Amino acid sequence: MLHRKVILVWIGIVALCSMFLLGQQTWAPPECIDNDGDGFGDPASSGCTFPGLDCDDTDPDVNPAAGEGPFGDATCSDGVDNDCNGKTDNANEPTCDPDDLNMTGDDFECILNWTQVNLYYLTNKRGYLTEALAVANSPTGGTFPPGTIVQLFPAEAMVKRAPGWNPTTNDWEFFFLVVSETGTVIQTRGAAQTVNPLGGNCFECHNKAAPQWDLICEDTHGCDPLPPFIDDAFIIAAQQADPRCP
Repeated sequence: MLHRKVILVWIGIVALCSMFLLGQQTWAPPECIDNDGDGFGDPASSGCTFPGLDCDDTDPDVNPAAGEGPFGDATCSDGVDNDCNGKTDNANEPTCDPDDLNMTGDDFECILNWTQVNLYYLTNKRGYLTEALAVANSPTGGTFPPGTIVQLFPAEAMVKRAPGWNPTTNDWEFFFLVVSETGTVIQTRGAAQTVNPLGGNCFECHNKAAPQWDLICEDTHGCDPLPPFIDDAFIIAAQQADPRCP
């Protein structure tokens, strides 16, 4: 009887050890195969510094975080999918389109220099101002051309990128800016996930506009109203106070 109990205890110990070892294996960090040392693996793995798939794990300059463009840059004519998005060079990559507008802080300026449409200011830095104004003033809406910049307040902006840049946002890129007498610093930029300093999501607000208005919010376009204290006088005062203006 004692011998049988010893055997049962031994079996129990072996079972517990096996469960422990299996648990250790389950929680082991995923393997990362990163041959070029850029932080991305092939296959993609959460064990790497970055979880995205490296489409060329022999070249550290090719990965999902790499840039492609702007137009005229060598990455737009090298035959390589530098940013691993499945698109290559001028013919397929929106950021290599000559009409794409990849803004820097220096590209922003006093909004009073631009054309006023109702309460917002608009310009186009790719030569399509006439077409942009036609859409802005149309009673039936339309799609703004690439290179269009729309600002209601000096510290925020919408910029129309090249066709295909981000279909979800109709190719709009959203910006939050720090403006001063010395110029503009880009604080936040992006597409559907862009959040303002107060925690509001830009795309979620603008996406409530009816489709014909190309995400532009005005009183009759379907967007939620601004808080009552942000009335026309408040908006005009903020525009007139743009510190970049002479």
